[in-house]
Amino acid sequence: VQLQASGGGLVQSGGSLSLSCSASGSTFSVMAWFRQVPGEEREFVSAMDWRGSRKLYAESVKGRFTISRDNRDNTIYLRMNSLKPEDTAVYYCAGRWRGSITNSDREYAYWGQGTLVTVSS
Repeated sequence: VQLQASGGGLVQSGGSLSLSCSASGSTFSVMAWFRQVPGEEREFVSAMDWRGSRKLYAESVKGRFTISRDNRDNTIYLRMNSLKPEDTAVYYCAGRWRGSITNSDREYAYWGQGTLVTVSS
């Protein structure tokens, strides 16, 4: 099972960026995005169940970020609008086979390699 994240880069404050994460070898019941600033704890961003019936967002990104997934090719997306300098981090995608949607990183067994998002002021 492998998760491959991509789409990070440098963007100005107020700009937009889209991340994608493709999963090979498994269809996860829940897929999620987390982010981490060096020296800080990993932070939940958003999660979505397999059917797309439930979505969860951190308060800090609600209204600005949108999570979606395409089960045909086992890919999850994160559309990030109105980006702020405090959104700068390495973004990781994660997956769990069973269980309900959750914002706890301990519940996700599979992780991608991370993609860096830098928002300049």
